[in-house]
Amino acid sequence: MELFEPILHFFAQRWVHNIIWAGILTIGTAVAAKVASRTLHHLLNRDDNPLPSSSIFINIARAVIWMIGGSFILDNCFGINANALVAALGVGGIAISLGFQDTLSNLIGGMQVTFMGIIKPGDNIEVGGVSGVVQDITWRHTTIEDACGQTIIVPNSNISKNTLVHLMPVGRVAVPVAVKDPSKWVSLDALADELVSATKTAVSPISDFDKEPYVLFSEIGDFGIKGKIIFIVSDDSTTFTAADACIRAIAPIIAQPAK
Repeated sequence: MELFEPILHFFAQRWVHNIIWAGILTIGTAVAAKVASRTLHHLLNRDDNPLPSSSIFINIARAVIWMIGGSFILDNCFGINANALVAALGVGGIAISLGFQDTLSNLIGGMQVTFMGIIKPGDNIEVGGVSGVVQDITWRHTTIEDACGQTIIVPNSNISKNTLVHLMPVGRVAVPVAVKDPSKWVSLDALADELVSATKTAVSPISDFDKEPYVLFSEIGDFGIKGKIIFIVSDDSTTFTAADACIRAIAPIIAQPAK
């Protein structure tokens, strides 16, 4: 029994109890932050969710949980009042905030563009001379993937300060058509139906459609009737292949001589 007395005496000390409780509370805070992150990730990725699935929401939730947990640990385990500590560090906090001015600007910019629904993951945008599809919005920067597959990191403050252009979806295909003599067809509707049918047959094996093909006629001139076949493919990587398949399918139709 005497062998265990030093150990029991050690664990009987108050500061050891405080450290043990601080460790337990820290683990509990970490678990709470993890659960909240997973729950938010699940909710943000639901189809009926009105908010974008950006990680900035998860980052903010984590920060809030850790701030609450840290305050509770300091107050109950070490007798340090978090509010008094913040007040005591007021002057230092101002200096720190000035040093982290860019970080705060990016955080506010990220919250602004996210909560206002200005951009969200999946949007095809152009800002500050760069363009691409938004992959994620964090508390500091927005990740964009350009047409070459390169990842571009754009500070959130740049998005809120510069002109932002929402581009057409990456999977959008617009193929110009020009029919010199449309007299073969009973009407332009019949011509459009034939072009749409040929496009669907050619593109369907390559990718599904987010928006099915349709024809818009835009001009009647010396070279006949001009327009475009427009559709959006589900798989962005097949955009150029789908455009090629569409052109190959409609070329024989347009080139047919009139009756």
